[in-house]
Amino acid sequence: MDNQIIINEDIESPTDPEFERLKTELLTINMGPQHPATHGVLRVEIQTDSEIVVKATPHLGYLHRCFEKHAESVDYRGVIPFVDRMDYLAAMNMELGYSIAVEKMLGTEVPIRAEYIRIICSELQRIASHLMYFGTYAIDLGAFTPFLYAFQEREFILRIFEEISGARLLYNYFWIGGVWNDMTSDQLKRISGFVDRMEGELDKYHNLVGLNKIFIERTANVGVIDEETAYSYGATGPVLRGSGIDWDLRKKRPYSIYDKFDFDVIVGEGTQGKLGDCWDRYYVRMMEMKESIKIIRQALEGIEEGPVMGKVPKIIKLPKGEIYLRTECPRGELGYHIISDGGKTPYRLKVKSSCFTHVSMLPDLAPGQMIADFVATIGSIDIVLGEVDR
Repeated sequence: MDNQIIINEDIESPTDPEFERLKTELLTINMGPQHPATHGVLRVEIQTDSEIVVKATPHLGYLHRCFEKHAESVDYRGVIPFVDRMDYLAAMNMELGYSIAVEKMLGTEVPIRAEYIRIICSELQRIASHLMYFGTYAIDLGAFTPFLYAFQEREFILRIFEEISGARLLYNYFWIGGVWNDMTSDQLKRISGFVDRMEGELDKYHNLVGLNKIFIERTANVGVIDEETAYSYGATGPVLRGSGIDWDLRKKRPYSIYDKFDFDVIVGEGTQGKLGDCWDRYYVRMMEMKESIKIIRQALEGIEEGPVMGKVPKIIKLPKGEIYLRTECPRGELGYHIISDGGKTPYRLKVKSSCFTHVSMLPDLAPGQMIADFVATIGSIDIVLGEVDR
């Protein structure tokens, strides 16, 4: 009888004074920096009451490389390999924004063929990035097979990038004034075949995962980011559009030659749960890949023969002044703020990261979630720590 558990059935609600005596102390758990659910070297210090997260505090800096300070001692061309290493899953997109910013200050005109190649590569990179999200997010929630499907198609894109740049991850392919290497007609033809095949594959992936009963129960009504929260934190990209907000720089503030292409901006609709939940953010990324396929097809039809590099001085010296230029990357808007004092190295180079903004939202999203739901929430914002820490 000494070990008998006595349940006080007279306690009616948490407001009952007796409830305070039975409450447990909060348990502090470190999720990361090596935890697979944190998508990189992110440490999230969470306080839990049993399985319920009470507080979450992200700790950053484990991948900090002093990039912005380092850029002050490297010439403008030499910065490009370092921007690759921010979002290393979307290196082409990292290079595009920086190259355009320098070209605008320099007054360089990029050949039209190079512009088309840049668009093709940027949208292929967007597909590769979203495929990585699709595969790893499925693993976060307990499904392994979708990861294999995703990497099978992503491999084609990496092989094309390897052929044109010599690298599979960090490319240094977009140069100031154009691109380093031209694409052959055979490569363009293979890309055309890939996008035709990929469109059907995306439907298969969505049926396999997105419409799966277990996946819907794990993501619908979980990690809801409403419109007010998205605006107050400055969310961008699929996280913003997942909350039903129609904003895409490629459409609203076109750069490069995006104004030549017809495509739709995908937004969350609350189809499976509440608007702005994890499922909506998944849906936006899956459907965005179809829009990327539309853009690539139009670019393949419109590309013409010609040079791929414009006239650029041997030693690049930007005129005194500054520029802020932002582009629509797979994870959101990336902004480059370049300040020039007239020398051959940037006086100051500051990068605004969408991933940093989205990580900052976690303390607001975590309270009240179960630990497993918090894992789903982290995966749904799709962060890369190289861009967060820089």
